[in-house]
Amino acid sequence: MLKPQQKIRVGDLLVEKGILSQEQLSLVLDEQKRSGRKFGRTVIDLGFVSEDKLLLEMSSHFALPYIDISRFQFNADITRRLPESLARRYRAIILMEEQDQYFVGFVDPLDILAVDEVQRSLKRKIVAAFVKEQDVLNAIDRIYRRTEQIASIAGELDDELSETDLDLDSLLAESDATEAPVVRLLQNIFEDAVQVAASDIHIEPDEHVLRVRLRIDGELQEQVMKEKRVVSALVSRLKIMSGLDISEKRLPQDGRFNIRILNRSVDVRLSTLPTQYGEAVVMRLLDQSQGLLNLNSLGMTDKIRQHFSNIITRPHGLVLVTGPTGSGKSTTLYAALNTLNAANKKIITAEDPVEYRLPRINQVQINSKIGLDFSRILRTALRQDPDIMLIGEMRDTETTEIALRAAMTGHLVLSTLHTNDAISSAMRLMDMGADSYLVASSIRAVIGQRLVRKVCKNCKVQYTPDAQERAWLKGMGQDPDAQPFYHGEGCHHCSNSGYVGRTGVYELLEFDDNMLDALRQNDTALFTRVAKNSDMYLPMAQCALEFAMAGKTTLSEVFKITASLDETNLGEGG
Repeated sequence: MLKPQQKIRVGDLLVEKGILSQEQLSLVLDEQKRSGRKFGRTVIDLGFVSEDKLLLEMSSHFALPYIDISRFQFNADITRRLPESLARRYRAIILMEEQDQYFVGFVDPLDILAVDEVQRSLKRKIVAAFVKEQDVLNAIDRIYRRTEQIASIAGELDDELSETDLDLDSLLAESDATEAPVVRLLQNIFEDAVQVAASDIHIEPDEHVLRVRLRIDGELQEQVMKEKRVVSALVSRLKIMSGLDISEKRLPQDGRFNIRILNRSVDVRLSTLPTQYGEAVVMRLLDQSQGLLNLNSLGMTDKIRQHFSNIITRPHGLVLVTGPTGSGKSTTLYAALNTLNAANKKIITAEDPVEYRLPRINQVQINSKIGLDFSRILRTALRQDPDIMLIGEMRDTETTEIALRAAMTGHLVLSTLHTNDAISSAMRLMDMGADSYLVASSIRAVIGQRLVRKVCKNCKVQYTPDAQERAWLKGMGQDPDAQPFYHGEGCHHCSNSGYVGRTGVYELLEFDDNMLDALRQNDTALFTRVAKNSDMYLPMAQCALEFAMAGKTTLSEVFKITASLDETNLGEGG
């Protein structure tokens, strides 16, 4: 490639262009000498010129392109051809491949040594371009993550296992040492997961490979390792951390531990499962450093939030949160507890497990091995003078009846139920054996929820709904052309998915006299009809539509959640 000719210093160039005064240049040079930072970073940090302006001027003067990569769609396979160590050292990233050359973005493409070393590594001609520093760092973190370190350490561990003929004793004996390969491998897997805000880590042996999959924004992303034999060391190490029996490989085991990752305290819930190719492990990550949400930050519509806030401040009654596994029910309950937590309230919880630790609240962990189940905790809790009780889940008839009677006798009871929607929840309680009069006398409201992915703000663009989407909008009473809709094109911020993060989508059913009468009659058809046509029912599809119209999510995400609901009733309710 052509070597940039630095016949004029950058500072002199900016003065010549009238962008910097001589006095400002002197201040920049003094600060650069004091801090040891490069000139460009210093002049930007002092606020004398924007990064865009600086890079445009340098691009023009040195005849090197300036490329905005904030919305760039990277090909990860091509980008990873540059070793991560070089990418991080020189803050460089492959942008694209064109014929026999690579376009490579550099924070400092004037660094001839860096450009030459990258070109030698790639063994091909490169075109260097100016790119913003933070954009490069973000892209490197997203694309490389820790795949190179993980693969390297997995190979090292595989070699050790080969030398010891799969004898784990020596490896486990040194597993408390921070430099042991199995410890470093797990550390990198955890750091990778926390860095990308993964909710779960899956470690799965296959016939010839080991798969490590991370659940990010509800979707699994996979990394395959050829070193399958390392799974035995990984699982044994995790069992030690969880206090499990490392010799038991025939039966599933559950455990938990706390680990500090990237200056965050993370609780890990672990489950093992014997498979035909070895033990599979799934770990749920609970970041204790994030802090608890409140109702304002859950993503509820204003109307649902106001109604729900009023409901949970009532002195007694049963309030249920319903939805499938992984829909955010626990987060909603903790947000409610966070709202209710006060010095004048006695709150007791029965949880399996305790996910987040709350001050001033008496939290009790279920322990089935010693007979400490939900019903036993609830019976004892009622003798502890509680104002509010939280039950992690309504699982059986005994627990349900105790909770309903507690709600009838002056206590606010919060719990979850695994049902498809809010309307079916009350009938589900009766299916579990609860008397209809007891349910009707106790239940106050049910909030149902799902999680949808949020549109990436960095690559968010307006688009025209397709024929199916337009038909659905018309069925919801909306003009498809009356407001814009958005989706993400895909960029390095969202790993080209078009989405970053998730938010809750809710429905709320508040019980009125007509609904309670139908419950007392144990008439499912009547109750369903009355509830769906009541002004006290705020349907989920309406909430999801509002989010799509506001540009928070996409219509395709809305379709995913409404597909599991009764589509003939999506638009009903007030």
